[in-house]
Amino acid sequence: MFREALVSKIAASRVVPVIIINDPEKAAPLGDALLAGGLQAAEITFRTEHAATCIRRMAEGCPELLVGAGTILDANQVNDAKEAGAQFAVSPGLSLEVIATADNTGLPLAPGIMTPGEVTGAIQSGCKVLKFFPAESAGGPQHLKSIAAPFKHLGLKYIPTGGITAASAPSYLEIPGVIAVGGSWVAPPALIEAGDWAQITQIAKAASQL
Repeated sequence: MFREALVSKIAASRVVPVIIINDPEKAAPLGDALLAGGLQAAEITFRTEHAATCIRRMAEGCPELLVGAGTILDANQVNDAKEAGAQFAVSPGLSLEVIATADNTGLPLAPGIMTPGEVTGAIQSGCKVLKFFPAESAGGPQHLKSIAAPFKHLGLKYIPTGGITAASAPSYLEIPGVIAVGGSWVAPPALIEAGDWAQITQIAKAASQL
C-alpha cells in the first residue's frame, strides 16, 4: 500500500523518470543528476541483467531520492526489488500474484491498468495507486479521463506512463487524480551510457517545472 507520505513525494516530483540502466557504476551519478534537476523520484526498470544492483547503488548513493522498481512481472522480481532497497514498484499489467507478493513483503505497488475492468480488479486487490499504461497508444489523456470517471469518488491516484513526452506530459498532469507521469525522455539510455550527467540534469530541470 502506498502511504500518504510516499504519494506526496511522488506528486511533488510530478515526473518520474523511467530508467533503463545496466551499469551499476552509473546508478548513483545518475541519481545525483536527477536530484540536481529537482526531481525526487525515479523508476529503474527490470529490463536489464543488473537492474537490482543498479537500484541498490542508486538507493544507497542517493538517500534523498525515492527509488522505485519498474517492469515488475512476477513474484521473484518483487522480492528482488524489495531486497535491493526499492521504495515502491510499478508493474505494466494487473497480476494478482505480483500484487499479493508485494503486499506480503510490504513493497508499495502500482499495477498497470488501461480498462475499467482492470481498475476494478486493482481496487478489489486493495490498490489505490495505479499505472495507466501504455498511456499514449491506449488513448491518451481523454481515455484516462473516461476510465477514471466512474471511480472518481474512490480517490484513486494515477501515474500515466508509455510514450509520454515533455510536450504531452502537461495534458496528463492536469487530470484530477494524476500525481505524476512516467517518462523515459528524462534519462535516455544514450545519455546514461555516455555519462552525460549535465545534460540529464538540464532535462530533469525542465521536467520538474512542468
